[in-house]
Amino acid sequence: MASAPETRIAFVRGQFVPRDTATIPLMDRGFLFGDGVYEVTAVIERRFVDNGPHLDRLDRSLREIGIANPYGRAEWVGIECELMRRNALDNGLIYIQVTRGVAERDFLFPPDLAPSVVLFAQNRRVQHNPLIEKGAAVITLPDQRWARCDIKSTSLLAQVLAKRAAAQANANEVWMTRDGYITEGASSTAFIVTPDGRLVTRTLSPAILPGVTRRTIMRIADQAGLALAERPFTRDEALGAAEAFYTSASTIAIPVTRIDGRIVANGRPGPVFRSLYDQYMQHVLENPQDF
Repeated sequence: MASAPETRIAFVRGQFVPRDTATIPLMDRGFLFGDGVYEVTAVIERRFVDNGPHLDRLDRSLREIGIANPYGRAEWVGIECELMRRNALDNGLIYIQVTRGVAERDFLFPPDLAPSVVLFAQNRRVQHNPLIEKGAAVITLPDQRWARCDIKSTSLLAQVLAKRAAAQANANEVWMTRDGYITEGASSTAFIVTPDGRLVTRTLSPAILPGVTRRTIMRIADQAGLALAERPFTRDEALGAAEAFYTSASTIAIPVTRIDGRIVANGRPGPVFRSLYDQYMQHVLENPQDF
């Protein structure tokens, strides 16, 4: 296994530079307004995980807010591969952030701005999270985000506050609620398994992010013959579930054993979660990378 270099390298506005000395212009609209989008891809044993769907989602988010994609697919992959090489990244995450660009501070912006692009890596064994074995605690809070949660925006203040509330409650994640139903986690997709064995997650809409890991987990579940239902579910239904878990690129999948301090089922990670997680890892390590 390659050791991580002492100097971590980022890709900032067209150049690979030491991360600790990297800068962005003061008038970058990402800094001033949160006017941009981001994406994150996991790396497991030097393999990109679901990278093609992540780059597809990046392209969609850019289109939704009217930023031209600054790179083609092969160029994005080339930058990611070089970033992985320069950081000796065997396991971890690669973040992409694209803002509208640099201009004098004004809500309106010139039509010819060049987008600002930043990529950086984090070394982390996402597949060895201790919560996989012991389960996570979740709290529920009102969903205070904007109305277009399907866009992976860099404006994450509501999620920052939710994560702080979770930490203060000695919990690991927040499941947000709107109109009496759980939307999703502060940085994850929420799933439950009903007492009759049906896997349930909320239907895609502007109220939630179209999770890439969500999609892969659901495909694996379908191939395994598990009954699926895309529909809203309530906190009470989650508390009465046979199992609960959440998914994201940065965690893969994490079982939920407590919600608002109450035990879910027997308080241990369940067999449906374990099977889906194991099959997901098999999918990552045995299938060709999807760019």
